[in-house]
Amino acid sequence: MQFQLIELKIQAGIATIHLNRPDKRNAMSDEMRTEFIEALEMVAADKAIRALVLTGNGKGFCAGGDISGMEKRMQAPTGEIAFNGWHRQQRVHHAVSLLHTMPKPTIAAVNGAASGLGADTALACDFIIASEYANFTWSYINRGIIPDGGGMYFLPRRVGLPIAKALIFSGRKVDVEEAVRIGIVDRLVSSETLLSEAQTWAAEMSKGSATALALAKTILNQTFETNATQVFAQGSQAQGICYTSVEHREAVMAFLEKSAAAKKN
Repeated sequence: MQFQLIELKIQAGIATIHLNRPDKRNAMSDEMRTEFIEALEMVAADKAIRALVLTGNGKGFCAGGDISGMEKRMQAPTGEIAFNGWHRQQRVHHAVSLLHTMPKPTIAAVNGAASGLGADTALACDFIIASEYANFTWSYINRGIIPDGGGMYFLPRRVGLPIAKALIFSGRKVDVEEAVRIGIVDRLVSSETLLSEAQTWAAEMSKGSATALALAKTILNQTFETNATQVFAQGSQAQGICYTSVEHREAVMAFLEKSAAAKKN
């Protein structure tokens, strides 16, 4: 499938999505979101793809929601603003949910500014690697709105509730050094090696059983909302599935063969 506002590249089982509106610092328009959703659905469904890296073309990762969309919203008839806004939010949440629940490891390679929805989108990934040019801001408050891309869910889980409140209430910019220190960013690398290191990390995180990875991620994503009994129950069901997987059978047989050979020697 040909995309215009994103680029999807697949190499050695690693998919890389580039947000591709560099002249707009990759601000997320409705049209880009549609392509983004289609690409995420393709990556999730393709069993040959083991992991996903998300980055931005040009100097920015993602500048948030496209300002033209905000302008259109302001021009809508008064009686339609609420429903139009609700409908748009459904699309936003669908995209974020696809990224968050992707049944394979995901890494945001933040190459520049990640603002508003852009910062939320990075947080929806399992891991964040950033270059020296990266920065983050949850600047929704400056537009009289609240984080709508998952930031109120993801950010407290990364930095703790008080720090998340301070960042969201103030809308201030977080440079990359602070982002590493408070836990927003997992790895800091040079801009020259950002993408290659993200892809290498993605390969490392996806070497194991795809079945076990998908099931473990699903349970881990719910850890803070469920109690121990529920986690244990979900784990038991997931383990039962793992027992029947090709990966488990091949791993056990390889171990037994290696053990038998060692005994003979």
